[in-house]
Amino acid sequence: MAGFWGRRAREHEAATAQDTELARRADRALVAADERIRLTTDELAFAEAELGNGPTSDLRDAVAAVRHHLAEAFQLNQLNHDEIPDTAEELRTRNARIVQLCEWAEELLDDRTAALAGPIERARRAPEILAAVSADAARLRGRIPEARATVERLHARYSAEALRQIATNPAEADQLLGFAEHSAGVAARRRESGQREQANVALEAATESVRRAGALLDAVENFEIEALRAESTLTAIIEDSRGDLLAVRREPASPAVAAASADLEAALASLPAAGVNTDPFTHLTRLREANTALDDAIAAARERAARPLPTAEQVRHAMDDADRQLAVLRDVIGGHRGWIGADARTRQAEAERIRADLDGLIGHDAAVGARDVAEDQREEAMALARRVGFLASEALHLAQRDIDSSRPQGPPDQGWGGSGWGGGGRRGGGDVATGILGGLVIGSILDGIFD
Repeated sequence: MAGFWGRRAREHEAATAQDTELARRADRALVAADERIRLTTDELAFAEAELGNGPTSDLRDAVAAVRHHLAEAFQLNQLNHDEIPDTAEELRTRNARIVQLCEWAEELLDDRTAALAGPIERARRAPEILAAVSADAARLRGRIPEARATVERLHARYSAEALRQIATNPAEADQLLGFAEHSAGVAARRRESGQREQANVALEAATESVRRAGALLDAVENFEIEALRAESTLTAIIEDSRGDLLAVRREPASPAVAAASADLEAALASLPAAGVNTDPFTHLTRLREANTALDDAIAAARERAARPLPTAEQVRHAMDDADRQLAVLRDVIGGHRGWIGADARTRQAEAERIRADLDGLIGHDAAVGARDVAEDQREEAMALARRVGFLASEALHLAQRDIDSSRPQGPPDQGWGGSGWGGGGRRGGGDVATGILGGLVIGSILDGIFD
């Protein structure tokens, strides 16, 4: 008994220590949250002065929400220290709630102030950014005449369709730079007049316009480089394609190879004559796709030559064998519905499903039978037919097992319950099923002669 009371005393001391630590955490969290909201209020005032009211609305709403919930936390703390005695559970619940509210407040204010850190930094650097925008705009304006000359030079070599993506770039860059310079002036004037929010919007517009203008001018220079690279690649692919068309005569023949060869010849024939303005990117894309298609067709023809396909006759024989075994299986299961278990029925269902997939693959017509199977379908059709036959045969064996186990057992001279199959009992049914399975085996062997 002394051990019991000693354990209870230790548990009480541990709970008291935990409650004391929780109370200290609540006090520290409440003080820290109160100081944080005071600091954030000052930061909000500075952010509103730098950015205006619009961008700081989220932080302002967060401060209001935190003030509201911290009032609840202070009220709970007041209840902990009033004259009314409280139970340990009440104090524990209030302190846990205080800690929760204070931690939520800290996290919310951290999130909102972090979101404003970047805009505030840009606002502080507004004069520096304005100077950089003006310098970049002046530098880019110096590139516009060169870009226009480049476009004119490219017009003498490439088609209008090829140059459509960059033909108007110099003019668009000029307009963007004019807008950037105007926006920079608006930003400076609004900042001087204290309209910080409008000033920041104008500054962002000026910065983005300068960036887009630079990208447009870079695209003109990059196009000339990429066009020359495309012409060089096109020349190499033309030589490679002509060599492939000569080498294809030594490869295994197939309809896919013939079609891919014709498409590649058409792509080569569509190339413009020398001296004609062209679009190297379009011709390169078409020729590369046709060349790749021919390579794939040749690879498939080589693989097929190394692994001969079954004939259409072999596929039909496999299908006939599968259909015959399925027919016998349906008769056996249909004649012994109450005796056949789940294993045999499951294999029958799977065999029927695969047989339906086989019909969908080769286009089975119930009126005229299976048509000649296309070459690219024979392997899959043969595999499906053999799978159907295997499942049907396995289902027959399982069905025979279920029939044997369900038949009443008795002395052979008494027959099956005195009636039905006559004097052989099990043996008579076994002979019938054995004859069915034996016929299927003989049929499969005979059909195998044609495989």
